[in-house]
Amino acid sequence: MSLYQINKGVSKPIVFKGLKAQYIAYLAIGLVALLIGFAILYICGLSLWVILPLIVGLGTALFFTVFRLSHKYGEHGLSKHFAKKQLPKYLRFRSRQLFVNLKK
Repeated sequence: MSLYQINKGVSKPIVFKGLKAQYIAYLAIGLVALLIGFAILYICGLSLWVILPLIVGLGTALFFTVFRLSHKYGEHGLSKHFAKKQLPKYLRFRSRQLFVNLKK
């Protein structure tokens, strides 16, 4: 009798510390942007007493926003939300000709 390994959860989304799927990438991109922003401000000569509260505040806002979006919309919900906003509220046809020609 052969023993086969069962791959459980093959199609499950990636989850890391409660973040689902693409939100991990959003958080990573935001953290890299904060790091680059810190470096630019430090090179420009701003005081650390000005830069650190700014970066910590923006980082906190980034974390809360990404976690809130992840829990509110889930794996594909944010994409569906933006797609639904692009749909028209109603369709307007100025003539019946389109529907008359359908039966031919």
